[in-house]
Amino acid sequence: MTDRKIRVLVAKPGLDGHDRGAKVVALALRDAGMEVIYTGLHRTLEQIVAAAVQEAVDVVGLSIMSGAHLLICRRLLDLMASEGIADIPVVVGGVIPKQDVAKLKEMGIKGVFPGGTSFEEMVAGIRAVAA
Repeated sequence: MTDRKIRVLVAKPGLDGHDRGAKVVALALRDAGMEVIYTGLHRTLEQIVAAAVQEAVDVVGLSIMSGAHLLICRRLLDLMASEGIADIPVVVGGVIPKQDVAKLKEMGIKGVFPGGTSFEEMVAGIRAVAA
């Protein structure tokens, strides 16, 4: 029996137009044996939730460079709960100040990967939350 690949949705919410990091992370996750679905730029949270449902993903990963990570993550978790997919773990990366890491985890974010996090740490973190 072969292990099923972890399916990760990599999403860029809002008006943030910087996606180079998200694309590089998506490639690193793919190279680590995961199946990656990239939403593209400028997605609404509703679109991200719909994609998570449609693609039956194991993990939702947000790339946020705008500084609105606390608001975006809270709203996404609320939308996921209302759609009945609150059990899908959410991870976030990008420009995340150290003082916000604990706040994100308290609200239910399962992994936080600020800029500078190694690919090995991201891969291990996503594998852990998908288990």
